[in-house]
Amino acid sequence: MCFMYLSTLFSKTSKEKQEDADSRNADLLTRAGYIAKTMAGVYSYLPLGVRVLKNIECIVREEMGAIGGQEVLLSALSPREAWQKTGRWDAFDALFQLSGAADQEYALNPTHEEIVTPLVQQYVHSYRDLPFGCYQIQTKFRKELRAKSGLLRGREFLMKDLYSFHCSEECLEKYYEKVQGAYERIFERSGLKDRTYLTFASGGSFSQYSHEYQILLETGEDTIYVSEDAEREGKRIAINKEIYEEGKTRCPITGGLAFREERGSEAANIFKLGTRFSEAFDLHFLDEKNEQQLVVMGCYGLGISRVLGILVEAFADEKGLVWPESIAPYAYHIIPLAKKKEDHVYMKALEVYNKLCAEGKGCLFDDRIDQSAGSRFADAELLGIPKRLVISEKTLLKDEVEVMSRQSGAVQQVRIDSLK
Repeated sequence: MCFMYLSTLFSKTSKEKQEDADSRNADLLTRAGYIAKTMAGVYSYLPLGVRVLKNIECIVREEMGAIGGQEVLLSALSPREAWQKTGRWDAFDALFQLSGAADQEYALNPTHEEIVTPLVQQYVHSYRDLPFGCYQIQTKFRKELRAKSGLLRGREFLMKDLYSFHCSEECLEKYYEKVQGAYERIFERSGLKDRTYLTFASGGSFSQYSHEYQILLETGEDTIYVSEDAEREGKRIAINKEIYEEGKTRCPITGGLAFREERGSEAANIFKLGTRFSEAFDLHFLDEKNEQQLVVMGCYGLGISRVLGILVEAFADEKGLVWPESIAPYAYHIIPLAKKKEDHVYMKALEVYNKLCAEGKGCLFDDRIDQSAGSRFADAELLGIPKRLVISEKTLLKDEVEVMSRQSGAVQQVRIDSLK
């Protein structure tokens, strides 16, 4: 459904700051009725919050599909033996480990290399089966010692993870670049393009670098160094603090030494895994010479719920949430200034509501005419829907509605028959 009566939402708004909220995103999303805290680092998503998550997921799915990604849904629970094969049962500090019946032990997956690699082994036998990529959107778990910053660092979170499988490093490199292009489009469509920096981080044993997608935020938990030379060339490139050495580190793109320090929040990361996991699980293929070779792998993560929190930190103001149109739970927030549900102002507002819904526009209709106009306007600002439509006796004199942009605050009178 593309519409909703505000009075039917079981969640309610609150004007009071959340005392236990340690971030703007946790405070505003809770007060606006998008999320509810279950415990430290764990949140439940309410109807409005689910709509935002689904909009982010939709963008991600479209861009993953555009590069040939095949969607799967892998198990959230995995056996201890899989993690022992890769040496991560004891080495992965943030791994939730669970005891089951008959002395069995399990892990709640924070990532899925230990699941997807033996799965693919059942189907990949020849170079003709490669390359391909499969992805999922699923809840992940991390045993964070100190969950903080609301949705930005939790113990349970929603993530998109893509895994790619190749017959050579050259093939992986080409696919890796495709994923970079897909991620750029995701952040552009999410309204974060101008804040997003491709950030070079340590790459581990297989490659010199991995890459993070850092979003510039005053409240960001990471320190990054932005290449000013790259910016002058229209590119947003940065270096992670862990591999930056002042006066010595050069921009990997321009070779320049000019950097400025910024605060950022990591929304995504991508890695060239090489053969680490295929070797652990004996994932081989027969090449054109009928010789066995190890499959080369890549991993590409993106935090769905994390992006939701980042959007709040990036765009919210002192009045409440401010959603980009592509992410917002609804396009319009309609407020009739009527005294009764039977009068012509309310009926006209309902007509506008039905018209927009029939055209596929998402609408939230504030039917709570027993509340003051000021209270309803404050709720509209807190909820952050892109366009507020106010219909009153005054606007109907010219068959118009008052349209206010939540982002800019600009107000204009628009004829009802030209609304779109």
